[in-house]
Amino acid sequence: MSGIEYRKFITAKEPLRSLVKKIKSRSGRNSSGRITVRHQSRGARKQYRLVDFKQITKRDARVEAIEYDPYRTGFIARVIYDTGERAYVLAPQNLKVGDPIAAFKEGAGLKNGYRSQLKEIPAGTFVYNVELNPGEGGKLARSAGTAIKIVAREGGYVSLQLPSGEIRKVLETCSASMGFVSNPERKMVVWGKAGRMRHKGVRPTVRGTAMNPVDHPHGGGEGRQPRGLKRSKNFWGKGVRGVKTRRRKNRSNVFILERRK
Repeated sequence: MSGIEYRKFITAKEPLRSLVKKIKSRSGRNSSGRITVRHQSRGARKQYRLVDFKQITKRDARVEAIEYDPYRTGFIARVIYDTGERAYVLAPQNLKVGDPIAAFKEGAGLKNGYRSQLKEIPAGTFVYNVELNPGEGGKLARSAGTAIKIVAREGGYVSLQLPSGEIRKVLETCSASMGFVSNPERKMVVWGKAGRMRHKGVRPTVRGTAMNPVDHPHGGGEGRQPRGLKRSKNFWGKGVRGVKTRRRKNRSNVFILERRK
């Protein structure tokens, strides 16, 4: 699938100027100019869309346009409230121009894209843009085609099954939007050539076995040689396969009921 095909749902070509801002690209460099994140470049120039992940409002709104966001994989929807104010929100699947969108509205029901507190959403429902702490905005399930399943509710907490298979609990006063994030076809896109990845801000990646010993733990040898180490390592000599990177004393470990597979 080409990039043109999966963008056929977009209805607006240009973003609203009042809802964008420019973010300076640092190409993976820190304040000293040293590269701390490899394989990053500036890429094509783009503007950051000010997406509202909280939607703390009780006003009625309708969808004015479906737009592309270069900073995220899913589409965004430009909504207009009954007061005339406009905002960007994450667009769920099957959302169309003219559809209503409500947040924290009593009796709104389980409609696509509607936002509510988790305690008001029954078990078995799929949600996206889920908060970890009440009022701080959605943090979970924001990429294209993803959703979280509500498994159970007990003792003021709601158990959520994440796309990774992890089951964790969050406060039932956290909010979430109902449905799946839009643009599930993105995973089928064939980028086709290196130039498209450079436009996305991705620089070339060189294999460690093709380097010299001074440059990478896998480097060295005559011709095409295996890495010569029992376990694979990254550029800095740290293990990369089967190595746990999560802190053992992380405070949020108590909320994880089942770790991801």
